[in-house]
Amino acid sequence: MAIPGYDSSNVAEFTLEQAGARVAVVAGVVPDEFGLEKSGREPPVDALSDPVDLVSFDGLKAVEAVKISLVYDPSQLPPGASPTDVAVAVDDDGWEPLESTVDLEETTVTSILNDRPPGSTVVAGYDDRDDEGERAAE
Repeated sequence: MAIPGYDSSNVAEFTLEQAGARVAVVAGVVPDEFGLEKSGREPPVDALSDPVDLVSFDGLKAVEAVKISLVYDPSQLPPGASPTDVAVAVDDDGWEPLESTVDLEETTVTSILNDRPPGSTVVAGYDDRDDEGERAAE
């Protein structure tokens, strides 16, 4: 799983097939224990995938890039929602959507960050923010 702008030989990749999750990391230190596992956390009400924990997340040092890719279930989108209204969400004292791109053909959502995400549990979720990142009026 390439990260644009980075040599593939510098990218550490991790996959959790049964959850449809992949993470690629470019960092000065990636601990041997780092990886992915299914989370025991309660997913948000608008989740489109099972939550996944980034294991030994705090051990990442000198992070240059993190790419998180999650398979999601488009049939779980609310009626009338756009198929592109999907984001990787991270649990940071509440689920927060990250800037993400959607691959409709592969039904994956991907977020690329230049630092560690603000939390260690991620999920694909319905994103009802408007284009400016503000919550849509209900």
